[in-house]
Parts: sequence; C-alpha cells; structure tokens
Amino acid sequence: MGIGAGLSASETVGGFVDLDRVLKALRVSWWLPTLGLVVGGAAALAVSLLAVPQYTAQTQLFFSTTASVSTVEVFQGSQFSQQRVASYARLIESEDLAARVIERLDLNSSATSLAERIQAVADDETVLIDVSVVDESPARAASIADAVGTEFKGMVAELEPASSDEESLVRVSVIGSPEVPSEPSSPAVARNVALGLVLGGLIGLAVVLARVRFNRSITDPDEIADLAKSPLIGMVSRSSDLERRHIIQRDAANRSAEDFRQLRSNLQFINVDAPPKTIMVTSSLPAEGKTTLVCNLGLVLADAGHRVVIVEADLRRPKVASYLGMVGGVGLTNVLAGAAQYSDVVQQYGGSNLSVILAGPTPPNPGELLSSATMRTMLDDLKEANDFVLLDAPPLLPVADASGLAALVDGVVLCVKFGSSKRDQLQQAVMKLERVNARLLGAVLNLVPPRADIARAQGYGYDYHSG
Repeated sequence: MGIGAGLSASETVGGFVDLDRVLKALRVSWWLPTLGLVVGGAAALAVSLLAVPQYTAQTQLFFSTTASVSTVEVFQGSQFSQQRVASYARLIESEDLAARVIERLDLNSSATSLAERIQAVADDETVLIDVSVVDESPARAASIADAVGTEFKGMVAELEPASSDEESLVRVSVIGSPEVPSEPSSPAVARNVALGLVLGGLIGLAVVLARVRFNRSITDPDEIADLAKSPLIGMVSRSSDLERRHIIQRDAANRSAEDFRQLRSNLQFINVDAPPKTIMVTSSLPAEGKTTLVCNLGLVLADAGHRVVIVEADLRRPKVASYLGMVGGVGLTNVLAGAAQYSDVVQQYGGSNLSVILAGPTPPNPGELLSSATMRTMLDDLKEANDFVLLDAPPLLPVADASGLAALVDGVVLCVKFGSSKRDQLQQAVMKLERVNARLLGAVLNLVPPRADIARAQGYGYDYHSG
C-alpha cells in the first residue's frame, strides 16, 4: 500500500483538480517528473548518437527571361518568372529530375529515395529558389546539389517555349557552386536532448496529474476533515506487530501505543463540558481497522483509570473475542433477544478496568436488534455504570445495521484506512450518519505507513521502537 500522490482538498467543478492538490502531489511524487527528465534526456541522447549523420548541401537558382528589350518587356519577363517559380520548385523535387541526377552521377539510389532528400523552397516575391540536398556523404551531397542545378537547366529548356532564335524564354542561373558541408546537419544532439528533457518532464508531470485526478484513495489528513465535515482526531501508524497481534504492547514505548494514547487524549477533549460517553466506532467498508481501533482505545482508556466497556455490536462478523483472546458464547444477541441481562454476559478483561460484552450467536435480524428499545435501555444502563461505552459497529455502507445504532449513541468515530478508503465511500458514509442525525465526533486515519510524511510529522521527532 503506497503513499500514492499525497492529495488534499476537494475536486473543483468539472472534475479538475485544484492547485493545492497538485502542489502536494508534486511534493510527494517529485521523483516522477525527475525520472521523466532523466529517461527522456538519456533516450534522446542515445537516439542521436546511434543515428547516422546527415549532411546538407545548398545551392540557389535564379530565374530570368530572355529577349527583354524594353522596360515593359523586362517587367513582363519578371512577372512571368515569378509566376513560374512555384511550379519550378515542385519540378525540382520531382522523381523525373531525380532520375536525371542519378543517371548523371551514376548513383546507386532510386528516384523516389533521392527525390525525398531534395527540397526546394521558392520565395513568392522573388525569382529565387533555395535548393538543399541531404545525404550521408558530405561530398556526395554537394555533387547532387550541383547536378540538380545543371539538370534542371535542361529540363526548363525542354519545358518552356523557345523564342524565334530557338532559345528558351526562361534562363536558369546557379548562384554559387554548392560547398561541401563540414558539419552534419543532423542529428542535432543538443536540440534533441533538450527536447527529450522537456517531453520526459512533461510525461512525468502528466503521470502525477493523472494520479491526482484518478486516484480516489485517501492519504491526506486535511482531505479527511474536508470530506467528513469533522476533525481528524487521531492517526494510527501501520505496524507489522499490530497487524499480527491486533493488540498493542501497552508497557512498551512503541509508536502504535503512543498513537492510541494520543487518540485517547483528543477524544477526551472533544467536548469538555459534555464529553461523549457512548461512542460508536465504525468505517465505510470492512477491513479498515475499526475492531483493532475499538479494542486498543478501550485498553488505553482503562489504563488511564477509566471504567470502560466494549460492546461487540458487529453481529454479522464479530472479531473482538478473537482479538482479545476471549471465549465467545452468550453475549449481546442474548440480551437483545430478552434471554439474558447484560450483567449476565459482561466479562472482565485481564483484571483491568475494561469489561467486554461479546456479540453472542448470529441473529437473523441484526439491524432490528441494534436499533431496538432494548438496545437503547442497555446503553443507558452501561452509560451509568461506566465512564466510556465503546461499540464496535458494522461498516456503514454494506448493511444498514450501524445507521440505526448511530442514532442511539453520543457520538460516532469513523475509521479511515490510509490509501484504501475512497473519497466517495467516505462521503456516502457521512451522508448515512447525517440522515439519522448522528453526531460525528471525528475520523481516525488508520494504518498510516511509517515512512509517510504525515506519520513522521505525527511522531514529533521522537524515535519509537516496537517492543
């Protein structure tokens, strides 16, 4: 479970992401654009170095008319030449002229291949055409450019009408002989590397933006507070020992135990004048750590001298007995069915201030039992006898059990799993609580990787070692 793209704040209208989320994503995933720069620049450099050098030879052709005597004829001849220039440029790039050049120079090339390496650019306001020839050999490029000028003279003489003395009306002049190029025209290594760096960096940035746009998982505390419309009251670090045992080692200085103690402090100060005593702990979906949270919160509250009772209200998938190492049997279901009193099923945990009411047999109608008048009466009695009543409730979205129970308690704590819980799921869970007018005390971000920035910040600079 990776840190993802450190997101925060909400999406803006139209599905785009705001600047704050993008900047946070860049701070976390800065290595993606950096990797893009390195890969793009290296790839461009490799391609440039492996490419066969190409040389470009250039020449320029000047077109004029013959038999111009008067000023009017000179002007008309100039107009005539300008009108022909565009057509001449296309002829220079034709396979017909390329075939003539091949025959003249005895080249081992096809007319199509050579024509693709000859480029003619005409200036609309002049009678000049710039011709360039690209070839692997600098000398051959110059020879081809020279032959283009020579052969094109003959082609024009054949195509243009002759005057009365059988001389072509259009004269082609070569302005300067083509020079043998001393430097290759391609590949342009510096330009290619610069382009590779830019494209690589943009691709890396696009990947970051795509992760921000399409990653729906929650990893940022500010975002939780925004979506849940309530404060983040705790963060619990991910620990292999906690995932294996589910119960913290309270007598050891470890990060997980300190996280639960911090949650205990925050919970006690939510409302000093009227602190919540019956607290339901739930989540959007299963496997988000709510049962582990309930058990350990109950333990640290009991360690602080409070009388605490944990009620296993997840009647469909009970886990409290397994996590605490207790023996199940009779429990909450028996009480709600009228077969027992809660005092008959409550169990002490390890001789501490913590007592537990396990789920009992699985009933056919858990939702009706949890929202019943009997449940309300039992909670009132437990509230009188204890400082805190913690209920491990079912997740909110798959079933309706927790919704009815939420209306009976003083407050709800919502468990959010780092990098797994989705934004829309959290919003739907909050909406279900709002429909029954439940009081959401806050959210807890669970299973935060120790290497995450928010986990390091939560540690206040102390180094905790798991015991």
